[in-house]
Amino acid sequence: MAFILTRINVGDYERWKPMFDQDTPGTRAEAKGHRILRNADEPNEVFVMVEFASVGEANAGREKLLASGVLDRFENKTDPKVLEEAEQVIY
Repeated sequence: MAFILTRINVGDYERWKPMFDQDTPGTRAEAKGHRILRNADEPNEVFVMVEFASVGEANAGREKLLASGVLDRFENKTDPKVLEEAEQVIY
C-alpha cells in the first residue's frame, strides 16, 4: 500500500472542494480511496491523502498531479509526497 500526501492552504475550502471533486488531473483514477483532513485551527489548510495499491501507482498519480499544474495556483503548499505504509495500528 502507498499514498500521496499533499498539504495545501486552499484559501476557501467551500470553493476549493468542488474543484477537487472533479479530479481534472485524473490523479485518483487508479486510487483505492482518499481522505481530506482539515486543520482544526485553520480550516482552509487541508491535507489530502490518496491511497494506492502500489508505490508505482502512487508515483504515476503524483506525476499526473504535478504535470497538470493544478497545484501551481496555491502559494502555500507542500509538494505531494509518495509514502509507503510502515505500520498500521487500529484501536
